[in-house]
Amino acid sequence: MTSTLPIRLPQTEETAGGARERSADSPRSTGEGSAHAKAILFGEHAVVYGAPAIAIPIHELEAEARVESAERGIRIESELYSGEASAAPQGMQPVVTAIEASLAQIGAPQAGVRVQILSAIPHSRGLGSSAAVAAAVARAIADWAGRTLGEGNLFEVVQQAERVAHGNPSGLDARAVTADSTIRFDFGVVRAVRTGQALSFVLADSGIAGSTAEAVGAVRSRRESDTDVTEGLLSRLARIAEDSIEDIARGDRDAIGARMSEAHDLLDQIGVSSPTLNSLVDAAIAAGAYGAKLTGGGLGGCIIALAESPQHAEELGSALRRAGALRTWTATVPAA
Repeated sequence: MTSTLPIRLPQTEETAGGARERSADSPRSTGEGSAHAKAILFGEHAVVYGAPAIAIPIHELEAEARVESAERGIRIESELYSGEASAAPQGMQPVVTAIEASLAQIGAPQAGVRVQILSAIPHSRGLGSSAAVAAAVARAIADWAGRTLGEGNLFEVVQQAERVAHGNPSGLDARAVTADSTIRFDFGVVRAVRTGQALSFVLADSGIAGSTAEAVGAVRSRRESDTDVTEGLLSRLARIAEDSIEDIARGDRDAIGARMSEAHDLLDQIGVSSPTLNSLVDAAIAAGAYGAKLTGGGLGGCIIALAESPQHAEELGSALRRAGALRTWTATVPAA
């Protein structure tokens, strides 16, 4: 059961891929942009301390933005808030930051704009919602202005928004929500990970909002109070992430699944899982998943499970909803 946007923005050849230069005599009255969700397959929390992480794109869940000219000021229209940016609540400040940073990047910090946001990515579920919305906004504003945001400039806009949302983000989400394929993220450096055969996953929502900032803070406190044990757990998570690259390149579902389940056990020991997440992981395994784990910061949010095929992923989704998942989504990472 895949969530869909309540309203689909019209697709054009310029949507989603970022703006391209247009001649000054053919301006657009609107600009459009999009970005997708992501799931961390391996390396949560260890990535905060400079270890590698592996993330996959979830193209089935998207955030979309449309920008139009306004006489003055910034107006936002979304499911969460509609009104002037100057009166936006705290929860919308990452979006306000993304708009202001994007306008600064195109050299029009005082421009008046109306920004419409539609997103199928659930909030506070570890799927990169805030980063994807920021990237969609940045691309839409660049498209509206007839400008191209380079990869570095796009990353910086998203990171500015992510700092407001999460405090001190690693940069993984900012990279993953605009990546077309599985990536390895390490010290800010990104490279594509070869996928030997298509991999089918199911994501299951625990129904409990997660807080990346809270989870990262809890791990930091534990690392300070119980350094040796916590460092050992984080090091093992880092090793799993690094070793998984060969498994993914071979398309070895058995090995990938085993690493996922081991990673979940380690994340549970670190203290970022929960009884609900553990129950969903157990239900996925009982329903035939190769492996399952929480994805993202934890303390709530989602689990991800590896299926045999797209059809099996749908069956896993049904089993997980029966086990208490609020909703599920299936996703396929193609061979590449």
